[in-house]
Amino acid sequence: MKNFILDLNKNFDNRIRLGIMSILIVNDWVEFNTLKEMLELTDGNLASHISSLEKNGYIETKKQFIAKKPKTTYRVTQFGRKEFQKHIDALESIIKNQKE
Repeated sequence: MKNFILDLNKNFDNRIRLGIMSILIVNDWVEFNTLKEMLELTDGNLASHISSLEKNGYIETKKQFIAKKPKTTYRVTQFGRKEFQKHIDALESIIKNQKE
């Protein structure tokens, strides 16, 4: 029997990173403040998790100025989408195998 726990991605273990990826996976680009409000996080807490996801290639950042105000948005990379789907598939396999 395959040990599906080994297929879980440690980068998505944290509930905040799981939340960030879940939001980004279903949206094209999401603003920093929107993520912060949805996940009820401080700027620093969100920034540190985003930094980790970006460093590992799971998300990308776009920084721009709109009417002289900074606007930072994020989206999932193709690599991030693939890795997150593998993580979700592993979770589903664990749940499915517990029912049998």
